[in-house]
Amino acid sequence: MSRTKRLVTWQLRAQFAAGLSAMYAGEVPAYGTLVEVTQQVNSDYVAANPGAERLGSVARVTAERHGAIRVGSPAELAAVADLFAAFGMLPVGFYDLRTARSPIPVVSTAFRPVDATELARNPFRVFTSMLATRDPRYFNPDLSSRVQTFLARRQLFDPALLARARIIAAEGACDAEEAHAFVAAAVTAFALSREPINKSWYDELSRVSAVAADIAGVGSTHINHLTPRVLDIDELYRRMAERGITMIDAIQGPPRTDGPAVLLRQTSFRALDEACLFRGRDGGLSSGTLRVRFGEVEARGVALTPRGRQCYDAAMASDDPARDWGDYFPSTDQEMAAQGLAYYRGGDPTAPIVYEDFLPASAAGIFRSNLDRDTRASDGADDSGYDAQWLAGAIGHDIHDPYALYAALAEEASR
Repeated sequence: MSRTKRLVTWQLRAQFAAGLSAMYAGEVPAYGTLVEVTQQVNSDYVAANPGAERLGSVARVTAERHGAIRVGSPAELAAVADLFAAFGMLPVGFYDLRTARSPIPVVSTAFRPVDATELARNPFRVFTSMLATRDPRYFNPDLSSRVQTFLARRQLFDPALLARARIIAAEGACDAEEAHAFVAAAVTAFALSREPINKSWYDELSRVSAVAADIAGVGSTHINHLTPRVLDIDELYRRMAERGITMIDAIQGPPRTDGPAVLLRQTSFRALDEACLFRGRDGGLSSGTLRVRFGEVEARGVALTPRGRQCYDAAMASDDPARDWGDYFPSTDQEMAAQGLAYYRGGDPTAPIVYEDFLPASAAGIFRSNLDRDTRASDGADDSGYDAQWLAGAIGHDIHDPYALYAALAEEASR
């Protein structure tokens, strides 16, 4: 009797990423244009620049994606964690977007592979934000209670899907004949719902934040963006604009310099109007539009050590980061490695370790640049207690420290 073929988690993850990408391209046609232009830029950049693949092969870079989703409560985030574990994606890092220059009332983590081999096979990540309903600067006690009641009533994922995900995560694989149905169900869970939206409830949350309305003003969650990786984000920005795609005003993250690329640079096209149905107080339906989904693109550099991140924060606090960059960072990988500013395999400056994570200021900047208006927290103290330790306990999953992962990778490679 022949043994049943099994698919391991990275193979499931590859199918999941591809399925989400196909679904999102069907829902947001401009995303298909973004992917097409990204592939062209990557191909041209590799042809013109020897050493262009120092931070990953062009095959990996071109296939790479990260997604973003938003949920409302610890219980919903715990369900996401259980589902993503079946794809070998674990929570890494804690991001508080309430502290960014453009604050958003969410705290976040990112689900991704943590093993270098798994990342090389398929580096899919999903940046996942949770609404900060415990923060009294955004939600007064009455509204916080009503939001939590609304969230407790909804069901984002089929319990059977989550139950199967937990089994697959424990086994690290599933039967190939089962994989298609499981992945398809997971993908469908993140499709944009066409159910009518309670207009008065949505509008009330919009006065707190458009992001709050997107999270808790509807009965489901959805992919807000899928992000390809590009080797020259400035050229990508130019070519997208030439195609008539309206881009946001700026590229988020570190400036372009002549030295080693560090961390993460991001930009996006503006969120598009998408048709929806609103339900009024009288129960009647009316047509409307929402602007909640956009097309983001990223360029990744070398991962910085804690000392390097201190330099980065200081440089970005300058009046002109591009002008002053050289005051904080040297111009070569050799000097970066010698000064302990970035991670390199075995300390070898020719072997940079790519940054696999996110920047809260950049994420908040992307979010805010795609909103119609700004909102601000009210005055007062934040006694919500949100931090990485709280989040780990709330969702029942350890939150991996990205610095520890990079340090371990550098040490492993030096043996």
